[in-house]
Amino acid sequence: MNKEQIDAYREFAKKALGIDFADINLLITALTHRSYVNEHKKTVVEHNERLEFLGDAVLELVTSDFLYRNYEQPEGIMTSWRAALVNTESNAASGEKLGYGPLVRLSKGEKHGSERAHHVIMADCYEAIIGAIYLDKGYAAAEKFIHDNTLVKIDDILESESWRDSKSYLQELAQRIDGVTPTYRVMKEEGPDHDKTFTLGVYINDHLKATASGHSKQEAQVKAASEAIRKYKKEHPEETKAALS
Repeated sequence: MNKEQIDAYREFAKKALGIDFADINLLITALTHRSYVNEHKKTVVEHNERLEFLGDAVLELVTSDFLYRNYEQPEGIMTSWRAALVNTESNAASGEKLGYGPLVRLSKGEKHGSERAHHVIMADCYEAIIGAIYLDKGYAAAEKFIHDNTLVKIDDILESESWRDSKSYLQELAQRIDGVTPTYRVMKEEGPDHDKTFTLGVYINDHLKATASGHSKQEAQVKAASEAIRKYKKEHPEETKAALS
């Protein structure tokens, strides 16, 4: 890697992450996928999985500490909140917002991989960056980074109730408001077997309430349930509040 390329990582770290790395190689490694190492074995020896392992642990600790200190809730609820804050979707979204995608080192094949694979890679890199910050600047710097990029989502998560299990919550609403249990039906399947997309509908009293797509039937069901919940809240605000009481 030449000086110009290294400088691009330094500039990104300062502008986007607010970190002036003493060892910029930590950030470069955090953004190096295993597939890139496999293609460049003579020049690159380390990928980001060890940093991801470390960053995942730091992220979970900081998030757990934040929730414990700021909310007096039972363990089960705080566990659900934490899961919503640090899941793959949340971490990938944080990564997209930070904008490190162009700096991630991938094999030629991975560069043209599926959207789902890209999503996972961005999430893994986010955790690896946390690991790199922790090693280079210590716990306090990693904690601040997590506060600024993950924990700021807590109000939105609580307001939208996205931390709830969508299918269970929808069943509770449907039974309370309409006296029935929701049913899910596959409406369409598209794509090759290794990257199939399913479109499902969720029905209430045989009426289509919402549709959604996902790379598995389970994923599509969860998304459809979330959309149905949103519609229930709009159509029956008082009843949905009662279902939470």
